[in-house]
Amino acid sequence: MRLTDPERYQEVFKTGKKARHPLLGIIACPSGLGYARLGLAVSRKVSRKAVVRNRIKRQTREYFRREQGRLCALDFVVIAYPDAARADSKAFTEALATLSQKICRICAKP
Repeated sequence: MRLTDPERYQEVFKTGKKARHPLLGIIACPSGLGYARLGLAVSRKVSRKAVVRNRIKRQTREYFRREQGRLCALDFVVIAYPDAARADSKAFTEALATLSQKICRICAKP
């Protein structure tokens, strides 16, 4: 599922827990819906080329689609950093996997 509501984006940015990696960052907070939702923030600072930004978004959506059943019921906002534009697909996917597991552990703590 996708996170599309601007107010929900703002709520995640304000109250969410954060995890970082050199390629990207994840902010997440409980969704209360029983399933994970994904929001993306890939600015022109990452790459001026839309093709590169779209590739990052496509890889992120594909990872979350495959892992939907294993993810916590959180609203995730993935923020790409400029190094993500130069990373290969395997390194990017590994960074997503590491961060998604880490943020689920962080949000599970009271």
